[in-house]
Amino acid sequence: MLDQAYPDVIPGPPRPSQIIRPAGLMLPKGTERYSVPGAGAMMIRIGTGDRITVVNDEGGQPCEVLAAGQDGRIDPALLGLGGDCDASGLKALLASGEPSLARMRQGLERLGLDLAGAKASRFFAADTPARTSVDFTASREGFLVVAAPGGDMDPDGQDTATPLTVFVKRAAANFALKSELPDPLSDPLQEIRVRSATAEAYVVKAGEYIQILDVDGRQCTDFQCFDARKLDRGIEHALDVTATRSVMGHAYPMPGLHAKYYDQDFTPLVEVIQDTCGRHDAFSLACYAKYYDDIGYPGHVNCTENFNAVLAPHGIGARGGWMAANFFFNTGVDDHGVMYADEPWSRPGDYVLLRALTDIVCVNSACPDDTTAANGWNPTDIHVRTYAATQKFSRAVAFRATPDSEPKMTRETGFHDRLSKLTRNFVEYKGFWLVNSFAEAGPTEEYLAARQKSVIMDLSALRKYEITGPDSEALMQYTLTRDVKKLTTGQIVYSAMCYPHGGMIDDGTIFKLGDNNFRWVCGDEYSGTWLREQAEKLGLKVLIRDSTDQLHNLAVQGPESRDLLDKVIWTPPHQPKIQELAWFRFTVGRIGHDQGIPVVISRTGYTGELGYEVWCHPKHAGEVFDAIWEKGPEHGLRPMGLLALDMLRIEAGLIFANYDFTDQTDPFEAGIGFTVPLKGKTDDFIGRDALVRRKENPMHKFVGLDIDSNVSVGHGDCIHIGRAQIGVVTSSMRSPLLKKNIALARVDISHSEPGTEVEVGKLDGQQKRLPAKIVTLSHYDPKKTRPQS
Repeated sequence: MLDQAYPDVIPGPPRPSQIIRPAGLMLPKGTERYSVPGAGAMMIRIGTGDRITVVNDEGGQPCEVLAAGQDGRIDPALLGLGGDCDASGLKALLASGEPSLARMRQGLERLGLDLAGAKASRFFAADTPARTSVDFTASREGFLVVAAPGGDMDPDGQDTATPLTVFVKRAAANFALKSELPDPLSDPLQEIRVRSATAEAYVVKAGEYIQILDVDGRQCTDFQCFDARKLDRGIEHALDVTATRSVMGHAYPMPGLHAKYYDQDFTPLVEVIQDTCGRHDAFSLACYAKYYDDIGYPGHVNCTENFNAVLAPHGIGARGGWMAANFFFNTGVDDHGVMYADEPWSRPGDYVLLRALTDIVCVNSACPDDTTAANGWNPTDIHVRTYAATQKFSRAVAFRATPDSEPKMTRETGFHDRLSKLTRNFVEYKGFWLVNSFAEAGPTEEYLAARQKSVIMDLSALRKYEITGPDSEALMQYTLTRDVKKLTTGQIVYSAMCYPHGGMIDDGTIFKLGDNNFRWVCGDEYSGTWLREQAEKLGLKVLIRDSTDQLHNLAVQGPESRDLLDKVIWTPPHQPKIQELAWFRFTVGRIGHDQGIPVVISRTGYTGELGYEVWCHPKHAGEVFDAIWEKGPEHGLRPMGLLALDMLRIEAGLIFANYDFTDQTDPFEAGIGFTVPLKGKTDDFIGRDALVRRKENPMHKFVGLDIDSNVSVGHGDCIHIGRAQIGVVTSSMRSPLLKKNIALARVDISHSEPGTEVEVGKLDGQQKRLPAKIVTLSHYDPKKTRPQS
């Protein structure tokens, strides 16, 4: 034993786990981040020695900074500033009556702050590059007002207002009371702190709101409630997640159509109004004593026993395991039927907002599990606020373009007021409420109207970016696959945008408004972030500014769309008339006459039909809709929703992100190889080398499928020849006009020839098959004669 060689060892102590988290989740201790929206303002309390940084996120956005002492007296010297402007931008914003600034107005009134002769400081200019910043330090306690002034952008203009980010590095820890919590949504009725590893019970009346907040992030809470009137009768019917899942058809309710939680009698108890996390448990049982006993932690504190203790005073009997809505709990079932759990997706301040549908007794826990990743290995607090029934909160979920983006709550488009009178069936789509279908007709009739007459549809959720500056053409030439240099003013082209490995970031259309002026219209907000990153990396003199909230759009599609819009749109002599507007061109005009509402009209669409899009400022959206709607009956005009649009685009072979392409799919594999002119475009562009290699060595091809069965086929269904899987269905539909099931699919290149017989697999792909045949990509009008007519 003594002469046996010692084993080799890895020297030194153990290394900590390397975990990469988004920058927004890793702010230095004592640093707070605030987002000031374009054409918006924010007031922040500051203390002696606090260091403030204001960042011009997208560039070109003016900034006004105003400082006031605790007594409400305006004093630029508090921040070491001279006060070089009269705060005209802030005054204009406050005078606009914009509802989002209501709390700002109230805050200024409470302070007694008079803006009449106010002295503010102005920073940044129209050509300020993105991410430029200014810094200052507070010499004493007071208040900071930061404004991002801006007016309404004309549809053919590009002077959009964009956000500013404010960082406050606190000189004193915990300077502000409850600084770890976001501001209340309104004046709370109750403030209830659920300390770590405990539970709290409380009573809420019908119509009141319950905001359940994750204080520090990655902390689960079990929520349960009872109908108070049933409890009065001795009936203890708790919120029943199994009944809820069955009725709603969802793993857990979310804002919108599928928002309610029920008890076992199917009595609705609460509905979900807002949710900033969007990821909760699908199994819905509070942790219990037996769970901890069985994994070797007997006597471990648990949510079930905590529930029993706080519910007993309300006359509710103890249980061995409480069913509950497990908010911020990240679990699921994998493809092998095995349950898994990981850290929650929730971030500090994330919340779920519920509305009580009857008088209820509620209970929340702060889950004590420190044995797994369920609470990020660090159980912390939960906070509950309740609000009066008289408050009005819009239905919303949080949308983040990137992991470290500030959350944006779902918003209504400028056309929502008109469309909500025709349907209640709205779904959340990338931060906006869009119509799913209309009550009067339904998706099939809407689809037929698009093919035979005309339809009108809200597509305002499309992302729009204003690309301006001397290097704007150079940037777009380098980041898009199409040859942007060939565009003339007034022309539009459809293009892909790719990563260096050839996978697609997005697809979209680029409008040329002038020699150095472009507008990129796409589906993914990350497109703008990517463009900004490339411009910064290359040192190009170009601004990429988001104009999505300044430019909303209606699609008017169908064989009679041209004649319909010709009766609505006036254009000046130097712009094409509607009857003259060529395919993939745009014109600038007005509604009705030369003094009408300004609009841009593009001959573009997503239906495979003759069609147009009408672009306007959201404040004019209702009037634009009314003008088109008034002339609609003469042309069989119907409103159309997303369900019908999906049918139309599949039939026409048009692709949809995360269904027909992902960042692992190149444009050739997505069926849009025509957007990559490798031989005609002599300038280099991102992904070119990879796309050359992929084109010369293709592995997959995007094809159409005719399915010889009336059984529905769905996204992700496997495609087989014999036992081997050779492809996958990306999108599918039952075509009313073609009278058959059709699909878009990606298959191995060796089995992609039209006429090849394949089978679509259901169940596990082996026990049930549907016969199908490979066909050309566009089932309907493959030569695109209808949109070009």
